[in-house]
Parts: sequence; structure tokens; C-alpha cells
Amino acid sequence: VQSLNRCQLTNITIAVEKEECGYCGMVNVTWCAGYCFTKDPVCKHSMASIYQDICSYKEIIYETITIPNCPANVNPYYTYPVAISCQCGMCNTETTDCTVSAMEPTHCSLTQQGIKDVNKT
Repeated sequence: VQSLNRCQLTNITIAVEKEECGYCGMVNVTWCAGYCFTKDPVCKHSMASIYQDICSYKEIIYETITIPNCPANVNPYYTYPVAISCQCGMCNTETTDCTVSAMEPTHCSLTQQGIKDVNKT
């Protein structure tokens, strides 16, 4: 069972939003998901450091799409990360949202009327 849910590449859908263009679209990307082995000791000591590994990317590349219908004075390009390998490790708050409850990757602040599937255009 553990091997089925280990930290690995998986396909997810993320929101691509550009307010200046009035656009929010969905893109399928590869990202990391799954479980990492961790321990939570029964006897907790104030001197002992407790940490939990998280599943995150080891290597990423960036892909760029063109947002349709942007005004001439607005940069129509949107660049987003795509994972190419995963690892279990400490959460790096410089590059990763380490909160318990983050925004969903498909969250758009624009009204839902402008949502399109970028993969189909």
C-alpha cells in the first residue's frame, strides 16, 4: 500500500490567471504528490527537534503559454512551473506553500464566467 501513494509525479490542473486580460484558464501540469515516511515520537522532548518530510519537487522546468485577448499594452505571456522529479524532504518556505490549508490550485479571483481550458485552445 505504501508504494502506491509514495511521493511521485502526478497530473494536476492549475489556474492560469491574468487580471489585466480578464482571463482565468485551466492548464494540466505535472506536479508532486503522495506520502513521505515520517515519525511522530510518543515521548516528546523539548530538546528533540521534530520535523515531517513533505513531498515536493526535486527539479522543475518552466513552461509559458500565451493568454488570449490581452490588451496591446499587457504582456500576454504566463509562465508556470512543471515538476520533472520529486523527493521527500523538509519544506522550503522560500519556494513552497507549507501551510496546512492552502488555496486550491484551481482557484481564480476572477468571476467564473471567464474560465477556459487552455489545453483545448
